Amino acid sequence: MRPRIALNIKSVHYEFVQETIRSNPVYKKITVLLHNGKHIFGSLIIVEYIDEFWSSSSRILPSDPYDRAFARFWGSYVDDELFPNLKKTKSGEGEARAENLKQLIDGFVLLEKALVKSSKGKAFFGGEEIGYLDIALGSYLGWIRAIEKLTGIQVLDEAKTPNLCKWAHAFSSHPAVKDVMPETHKLVELDNQVAAAKMSAAANKPT
Repeated sequence: MRPRIALNIKSVHYEFVQETIRSNPVYKKITVLLHNGKHIFGSLIIVEYIDEFWSSSSRILPSDPYDRAFARFWGSYVDDELFPNLKKTKSGEGEARAENLKQLIDGFVLLEKALVKSSKGKAFFGGEEIGYLDIALGSYLGWIRAIEKLTGIQVLDEAKTPNLCKWAHAFSSHPAVKDVMPETHKLVELDNQVAAAKMSAAANKPT
């Protein structure tokens, strides 16, 4: 999603070919083959590459060094802290789930404050237009909604994170995003299929 959104923001024509991708043993992230034949690893790294290569159009990373570092910091936080807690909340039970949920909500409260600071009263982390941190966090919105549906837990809470809730709607309906965002019911079906496959593999495992 992240490279596709970045390319859409830049109004760059591209061909999206969906295929089975094996995890890279080092990066364990998606690999993208660019028009010049080079491979780049890591979705946020690809976004930065796109931003630099097509630098004449709307910039995705802020031009100010502090704002750029701020966006990169929170982008790393989303990948390294927030999403792992989201997965743990989904799979956990009892006290473990409650603790993971608390950490998850605390993380969104921090991002609420980051949004207020970086948006300067506008719709997005990037201000009037989608920026780097919008793409970093927004690419998980589909799974956030799917996990809310699967668990019955409200992750994005209007009482605690009202600005993030408004941001989520604005991001999902943005022209660069709306045709890329996966449908919630399809992600729920995918999760159920993966869970069923794991249960079947465990049942058929030799003892």
